[in-house]
Amino acid sequence: MRALLLGTAAGGGFPQWNCACRLCAECRAGAIPPRTQDCLAVSADGVGWYLVNASPDIRAQVLATPSLAPGPGPRDTPLRGALLTDAELDHTLGLMLLREGAGLQVFAPPAVISALSENFPIRDTVARYGAWDWSSTVEIPGLAVTSFAVSDKQPKYARGSTAPGPWVVAYRIADPATGGALVYAPCLREWPDGFDDFLAGAKVVLLDGTFFSPAEMAGTGTTTAAQKAMGHVPIDGPDGSLARIGKHSGILWGYTHLNNTNPALDPRSPEYASVREAGVELPPDGTEFVV
Repeated sequence: MRALLLGTAAGGGFPQWNCACRLCAECRAGAIPPRTQDCLAVSADGVGWYLVNASPDIRAQVLATPSLAPGPGPRDTPLRGALLTDAELDHTLGLMLLREGAGLQVFAPPAVISALSENFPIRDTVARYGAWDWSSTVEIPGLAVTSFAVSDKQPKYARGSTAPGPWVVAYRIADPATGGALVYAPCLREWPDGFDDFLAGAKVVLLDGTFFSPAEMAGTGTTTAAQKAMGHVPIDGPDGSLARIGKHSGILWGYTHLNNTNPALDPRSPEYASVREAGVELPPDGTEFVV
């Protein structure tokens, strides 16, 4: 299995268009590498590819990735479908940009399908081009995909929806030919019960790296409680994800979905150093894993 990190930033990307914080300013000045909004592409054979989430940056991401270039026919595309971890606009708006692609298959939890059918009806626009389905275990060509419920956090546009959860899932994508598996979990409210078992034996795990610390956004006028309500476990601290990683061995760990406030974005920072010293990567856009 090949896995391409098309984007690694949280909503708005990095630098964020309406932000003049130090990190965004230094990114614009060329001191810190930019990142597009998080999105993954996976393939068993390097010919047919499935997205995991469809970011608003998907057009630029596809154009920057030779493996996703169209051909050999004038309207052929290697993109076969998408798996959605949640219904957030940062992970679904890209479907609108893929609406010309005939036969696009979309897999998503029932609550996500409901939100994108009723609250923000993207599905009505792209359904003509492919099928929508859901199963806790998905068989896509050459790969087996299982999901794990990590949160019932609803997107703002669907708050109050009575659709049963889960609203947010992580995916474990396995290649039966190699025995390798990759886990993609860009949104984790906390480290849920049973998640360690879900990770066991994986070769690569890409985790929610939105915030480095629990009170990171306090300087932006957002309270610690409001930051927690956003549904992202921090990297650092006694309840952070970094403290849980040491329980596993033999896994290549990486953080994705990094928010523009996260000081670990800066390779010169002590926060970046602490993550790397723990044996965890902060892979840039365009990183490829062979699993």
